[in-house]
Amino acid sequence: MIRLGMLTPSSNTVLEPATAALLADTPHITAHFQRLRVLSISLDGGSTGQFDVAPMVAAAQMLADAKVHAICWNGTSGSWLGLDADRGLCAAITAATGTPCTTATLALHDALHALGALRVGLVTPYLGSVQAAILAGLRAEGFETAGERHLEDPGNYSFADHDPALVTSLVQDVAAEGCDAIAIHCTNFRGLDAARAVTGVAVLDSVAVALWGALRAARADPADVPSLGVLSRL
Repeated sequence: MIRLGMLTPSSNTVLEPATAALLADTPHITAHFQRLRVLSISLDGGSTGQFDVAPMVAAAQMLADAKVHAICWNGTSGSWLGLDADRGLCAAITAATGTPCTTATLALHDALHALGALRVGLVTPYLGSVQAAILAGLRAEGFETAGERHLEDPGNYSFADHDPALVTSLVQDVAAEGCDAIAIHCTNFRGLDAARAVTGVAVLDSVAVALWGALRAARADPADVPSLGVLSRL
């Protein structure tokens, strides 16, 4: 058995059922969730303070009680706060629990490198200021940013209300502009349909990417989860 611990934003209603669906045919791999308070996404101090290390470590320690093989921060805050924030969080969690740790954002960057992607498109529901910070972060890591779409939604609960068909349409628009890969980077956004429907370019949904990253952190083989699509072959 492989047990994966997922730190989950409290107002997220997508990632738990989506992760369960991805693992439906893989009974030897299970996901276990611990919530922490996240109510909105912006660059102001009240929002960014939701991602302070101390409460996240405390939540991770409760996941560690279940003897999970890896812990994943199944949120995307590192994409606008910076990868060093996520790296520091993972180091703190591992120091406190002895458990390997990753995040949805670190896993995204690992997946993009594994794909050999250079030009990266981005689709999110976020505010323009948050989107700009994510794009700057991608460029800082050596990627060329291509097309992007965002919905000016401060979320977080409301992100799940956007229809999967809209997400697919946004991804199709970005794909038409030309890129090597497209990141749907929000774990409360219904991107799995788009990842399956849009062809000709690798589409990386953040829930699937977080699961892929957690599997790798646990030293499990993503090929055991064929529902991950292109990620199962990386």
